[in-house]
Amino acid sequence: MAYHLAGFGAQVVITARREKVLQQVAEKCQVLGPQKALYIAADMANPSDPERVVKFAVDKLGGLDYLVLNHIGPSPFTMWDGDVEHTRWLMQVNFLSYLQMAKTALPTLKQSKGSIVVVSSLLGKMSSPFVAPYTSTKFALNGFFGTLQHELAMQRSNVSITICILGLIDTDSAMEKVRGMTNIQAWPASEAALHIITSGATQQTESYYPWFWYYVCLIRDWFPYFRDMSLRNLYKY
Repeated sequence: MAYHLAGFGAQVVITARREKVLQQVAEKCQVLGPQKALYIAADMANPSDPERVVKFAVDKLGGLDYLVLNHIGPSPFTMWDGDVEHTRWLMQVNFLSYLQMAKTALPTLKQSKGSIVVVSSLLGKMSSPFVAPYTSTKFALNGFFGTLQHELAMQRSNVSITICILGLIDTDSAMEKVRGMTNIQAWPASEAALHIITSGATQQTESYYPWFWYYVCLIRDWFPYFRDMSLRNLYKY
């Protein structure tokens, strides 16, 4: 996403935990032609970091047009083993930090008539095996930001929220996690990134990548027995 935005000439601020990797990405962004490409290392498990990152971006850019929330914490792809503390930690990284960043960015986004883009997952629409902690965070995201969409509209706010529902994307970390465990097709990360940017720029309320998952979600409750059997057959146990 950073590379696409840089290519479009946007000023970008990126964040992650590993400063060396952030520096490499920012340097490549500079080659692609943005006005600015900045980075700040942060850990979203630290409750003070989400607000710090947004304040850094606003200070360095002089404002904010888009807040793209895409970070996730690592979670095992396996049967739930009863580890409540991991789920609690993951809720901070995958969910509560999104709320903190949105809250901090909203005053600036209201001034710029900006957008919040929330990267969610098909697993926040339909439950499936091996991802109980991760799925819980995505259901929470869809519920919270779906509600916030209503509330901003009722307040006649000029801030839009786009929720992007993604299928399995072929990032290195995702492919390593699911290898040998599922037959679900993975889709290109670069195309998914461009879809997210386009959906936010056109202020769509909700978008799906790949597109056909929209229709799957529409009919998911028509035949629950066959839906669940089909889902389980996509995984190896």
